[in-house]
Amino acid sequence: MISIRSKNVLLVAPDTFPVELLPESQLFRHISSIATIFPTIHELKPNLIILDHEYVIKDIERILRRISSNPSYNKIKVCCYKKTAHTKTDGLLKALGVDHIFYQEDFSKEAQSKNTSGVLSSILDTSIVHLLAKAVH
Repeated sequence: MISIRSKNVLLVAPDTFPVELLPESQLFRHISSIATIFPTIHELKPNLIILDHEYVIKDIERILRRISSNPSYNKIKVCCYKKTAHTKTDGLLKALGVDHIFYQEDFSKEAQSKNTSGVLSSILDTSIVHLLAKAVH
């Protein structure tokens, strides 16, 4: 789950994006056509662009160079979603102007940690917790 705090967000990904998004923004637009990225940027004027790396892999360098070279895009934050980490690719993306990279494993770890706390609280009965609290004092 990605928590987004920007007002205007543009997501460039296939129609079946693998990560659940919670748009807390005023305007959230999901496009699946790479050809419409820049017309949508001009129309929407997003604060944040999220790119699915595997989906735009052939055009990602061209897209990032165009965003970083245009002074009217200098306030746009660019994030990239990847399935796995790769040192060389991640370094190139950072050098081309990606502000943050999300990995698929980050979302599975977050879900597991939330699930673990729920399991522990359901296992520990309140009477056991009270006994443990008395033993500590």
